[in-house]
Amino acid sequence: MSKTPDRINLTNQFLIAMPNMVDPTFSGTVVYLCDHTEKGALGLVINRPTDIDLQSLFNRIDLKLEIEPLVHLPVYFGGPVQTERGFVLHEAGDGEPYSSSMSVPGGLAMTTSKDVLEAVASGKGPERFLLTLGHAGWGAGQLEEEISKNGWLTVEADSRIIFDVPAEERLEAALSLLGVSRSMLSGEAGHA
Repeated sequence: MSKTPDRINLTNQFLIAMPNMVDPTFSGTVVYLCDHTEKGALGLVINRPTDIDLQSLFNRIDLKLEIEPLVHLPVYFGGPVQTERGFVLHEAGDGEPYSSSMSVPGGLAMTTSKDVLEAVASGKGPERFLLTLGHAGWGAGQLEEEISKNGWLTVEADSRIIFDVPAEERLEAALSLLGVSRSMLSGEAGHA
């Protein structure tokens, strides 16, 4: 009698796009996986800042944000699904619970309700957070198939990369968790 292997759960992992990623939406990205079940996966791209800053976004939703330096923080492109909706990735603290929040094993939470933004605007929100418009989503088995075709590398996430490393350095920082660099993954050979 053979035992079925346990399904790998990639929640709280980084997905790092391989150089051969054909989908331009995900080329060069690092995605933080908030949820991964047999039904599919949900993640947020963490290294694609947009030209929208927090103050502009807050103005659009009738919230006043006057806290420096928060007003100048970028809003990120979180993925191609629900791009009109905000997703806040933040440390799960002992602060006020938000009405629509998902805890992620590893100490982070992802909140989609406006109350987290109201808390940020009043100076009572999470200290460390990343706000995206949209998210990345995969149907049942889709992500596993992309990984099996070498579309993604996976590694356990480190929240310091999300919150402390500049966006343009997050891909290299995530790769360094695996002990590799981007140049090692390149399909091109060096020339002497």
